[in-house]
Amino acid sequence: MTAKVVVHSQAQELLLICGKQTQRYSISTAKNGLGEQSGSGCTPRGEHIIRAKVGSGCAINTVFIARRATGEIFSPKLNQQYPQRDWILSRILWLSGLERGKNRLGNVDSMRRYIYIHGTPDFEPMGEPLSHGCIRMRNTDVIDLFNQVATGTHVYIE
Repeated sequence: MTAKVVVHSQAQELLLICGKQTQRYSISTAKNGLGEQSGSGCTPRGEHIIRAKVGSGCAINTVFIARRATGEIFSPKLNQQYPQRDWILSRILWLSGLERGKNRLGNVDSMRRYIYIHGTPDFEPMGEPLSHGCIRMRNTDVIDLFNQVATGTHVYIE
């Protein structure tokens, strides 16, 4: 059975649809709203696929920089040391746009913009747009989602 992911930015909710079953997760999209331009800090709209999955087997709260585990596990102490970091934790689902000129190629390419679905610190609110462009999830939720989807899974962001 093929899974598909739908991101409802207005409701700040991600749906994982597998046949007749739907799982709902609270998320946080971009503080700057929706948009495709590189450097905008916006969450891109439209059809995407999961191009790569990063973090399989890593501990919950594993810290990633440039899609590489740093060897750190997120903690309040680490947060105090690096208060300006945009924390990418636990798992990464790297998205690639499918619509030429909208979210693929040129100055609107979601993959080149490093748009992910990823974990975030537990103190970060869900249900309100606060990210820098990515789709943030609770760590337990992103691990759950990661375990149920494959590369090539379609993701629609509306």
